[in-house]
Amino acid sequence: MKKIRILLIEDNRLLRDGISAMVKKQADMHLVASAGNSENIPMTLEKHKPNIVLLDLGLQSQNSLQVVKLIKKDFPETKIIVMDLIPHQADVLEFVLVGVSGFILKDANITEFYRTIRSVSEGVKVLPPHLTASLFSQIVKHAVPEFKPSLIAESVRMTKRERQVIELIADGESNKEIAQKLHLSTYTVKSHVHNILEKLALHTRVQIAKHAHLSESYKTVLDNTSLINE
Repeated sequence: MKKIRILLIEDNRLLRDGISAMVKKQADMHLVASAGNSENIPMTLEKHKPNIVLLDLGLQSQNSLQVVKLIKKDFPETKIIVMDLIPHQADVLEFVLVGVSGFILKDANITEFYRTIRSVSEGVKVLPPHLTASLFSQIVKHAVPEFKPSLIAESVRMTKRERQVIELIADGESNKEIAQKLHLSTYTVKSHVHNILEKLALHTRVQIAKHAHLSESYKTVLDNTSLINE
C-alpha cells in the first residue's frame, strides 16, 4: 500500500502530539516529520518528500501565508492543508489563491479530519463546510477557475436524505413523487430542496438536475461527501 506521506507544522505542542498520534493510527498514512515552526522547511521537504503538509494557519512566530508561498514555489507538487479554528472568508480566499488545497477546522471530528486528508491526496480541493454559502462559493469560483462548483460541493456536509432527493431530482421526479417514494410530506421535500440549493450554491431544482447530470465527478462527490443524520 502506497502511504500518504505527511509533514505536520503546528506550534501548539499538545495539538501537534495529538494530531501526530491520530495520523500514525492510519494504515494508509505516514507522518514523515512534525515541527513547531517553519524553520528549515525546505531542507525537511527535500529530505522527506511529503505528499501533504498540514499547516497551522495561526503560527505564532511565522506568517503561514508566506510559508505556503515558499512551499509552493520550491515544491509545487506538494499539497497543503491549512488548519484553523474558524478561518475568515478573506483568509480562505487568500490561501486558496496561493495554492492551498484544503482546510481542516480544529473542531472537526476524526472522520472529517481523515476524509479531508485522503480527498486532498486524491486531488480534491476542500473548502471549510461553514464557508460554502452561495456568495462565497461564487467568489472562489471566479477568483480561482479550478475551484468548479462540483469541487466546492465535495466539502459540503450533505445528509443521507438530501443525497436521495438529489438523485430523484436528477431522475426528473417532482416534489410530490419524491415525497411518495421517500414516505415524506411534500413540505419536508421542499425543505430538503431548499437546503440543497443553499449548499450547492444553486438557484433552481433544474440546476440541481443539470449539476447532477453534467458533473463528471458527481458520483464521486456524493461518495466522498460527509453523511450526517436527517
